[in-house]
Amino acid sequence: MNPIVTVQDAVTAFADFMEPTDAELDAIEREMPVILADVELLDAHITTLDRIPTELDNRRIRRARRRALAARVALLNRTAAASLPGGAA
Repeated sequence: MNPIVTVQDAVTAFADFMEPTDAELDAIEREMPVILADVELLDAHITTLDRIPTELDNRRIRRARRRALAARVALLNRTAAASLPGGAA
């Protein structure tokens, strides 16, 4: 008979030492505009799954795609500016 060890794994999976660090939380906060823009883009795509997209739907998708790309560019620019020595951009 095999012992069941999955209960111990489930208990230790949410131990206190498994909490995100401050650096991880800061990274999530920096990436939040990108995350929200991606959610908006997914929402625009999801609304058109069960029907033929109208012109308004297509505009919404294009607008959401542009926002997602702009958020990614802004994140990359902030990251690049922070990594350059001397504060040069």
